[in-house]
Amino acid sequence: MSDPFVVVGGDAAGMSAASKAKRDDPDRDIVVFEKGEWVSYGACGLPYYVKGEIQSLEELVSVTPEEFREERDIDLRTGHEVVDIDTADRTVTAEGDAGTVVQPYDHLLIATGAESVVPSIDGTDREGVYTLGSMSDGKELREYVARARDGESFQQPDRGPACRYLEDCTGPVGVVGGGYIGVEMAEALAANGFEVNLFQRGDRVLKGFSDETSEYVADHLRDEDVALHLDADVLELAGGDRVEAVVTADDRIDVEMVLLGTGVRPRTKLAEDAGIELGDTGAIATDSYRETSAPDVYAAGDCAEATHVVTGEPAYVPLALTANRHGRAIGQTVTGTPTEGGDIAGTAAVKAFDVEAARTGILDPEKAREAGFDPVSETVTAKSRAGYYPEGGDVTITLTADRDSERVLGASLVSEYGEGAVHRSHAVVAALSEGATVADVENYDLAYAPPFNTTWDPVLVAAKVLSGKMG
Repeated sequence: MSDPFVVVGGDAAGMSAASKAKRDDPDRDIVVFEKGEWVSYGACGLPYYVKGEIQSLEELVSVTPEEFREERDIDLRTGHEVVDIDTADRTVTAEGDAGTVVQPYDHLLIATGAESVVPSIDGTDREGVYTLGSMSDGKELREYVARARDGESFQQPDRGPACRYLEDCTGPVGVVGGGYIGVEMAEALAANGFEVNLFQRGDRVLKGFSDETSEYVADHLRDEDVALHLDADVLELAGGDRVEAVVTADDRIDVEMVLLGTGVRPRTKLAEDAGIELGDTGAIATDSYRETSAPDVYAAGDCAEATHVVTGEPAYVPLALTANRHGRAIGQTVTGTPTEGGDIAGTAAVKAFDVEAARTGILDPEKAREAGFDPVSETVTAKSRAGYYPEGGDVTITLTADRDSERVLGASLVSEYGEGAVHRSHAVVAALSEGATVADVENYDLAYAPPFNTTWDPVLVAAKVLSGKMG
């Protein structure tokens, strides 16, 4: 029998590949190394665990380690960190509690994921500074929230009472970063009674969305008493052993805790040390089958590049669906059915209190021009349901297309929670995937019934208006 299919990393891409390979070839030996204790979990649910909507970390686990071992017959080795890949000898070296293991491989998948970016500012090593990139991070944050609500304040006695604003003992906190994690954690902390200060280096939150979507979300955050500090370049997280304030170029805001939500970067050191090529994005470069520059070595998930469906160029967009889809494709490939797994559109969604927003494709005019397009955009606001129906609201859509070819390039959508901005983005994703024009989208036969939609869905309205602008 050949050497095993070895997987480095036990989350979405890694376990999807291992499970699919085992289903397609039950006699194949599969070894998975995971340095932590958690595998196959929904990291995207961590803000809602911290908030309290999800009661236990175990609820975020899709498949337990025991199920992988006993029911799927996968040799899953948690508590093992792979420290070396030798592509010439076709081995990986892992270190665990029982010592060092040298494991040969026939095929290898690198699924090492991404890590939270810690900005280069003073004070990030102080107590009370958190990130949210792992299950352990989520556990620590949930414990902090529980301690604060139980009255165990971390403020220094000479700085006055912690409960300056609230009856329960939850004082001011800082969130650095206005992206997905920053916005979601602002909601999670505010829901637990904290006075939330959100610091964003740029002039708007959710910079990957349209200006209109960003403004809509920002206004709603302010309505929910989140203090937005835009164009705020954080210089220091000040304090003694524990963080006490966020210092910007213009201000100093007292806080009891800071959450760093300044993005993620791919974990590539293991691949780099093995001589595997990285792409221009800084993530591991792969072909359409996710094979790297090393023969029979694959990469997928948050450590790897993918091809953007609009530009046809490599892109780094670390999202769960891509990891699962590409992992599954690799599982098929290594068992004899070469499978590409598909391109990406950069589709993402976020909830901010009572608002939902989605984005897909290329929205930034500069990036569109760099890709060879002449972008033109139009923003419309349309009803989410029939005007006579006793519920409903508005959906605001920014639709972007190429002026010359009239090909749809991307969209950003926002609405009140439950009014369909996110689900409506799916129609635009389909348009991007098939290279549809604005006129094509205008003629999409989308569903209509008064409780769900208007006769002219907001996506159709946006396409109609943009088509008129281009004509």
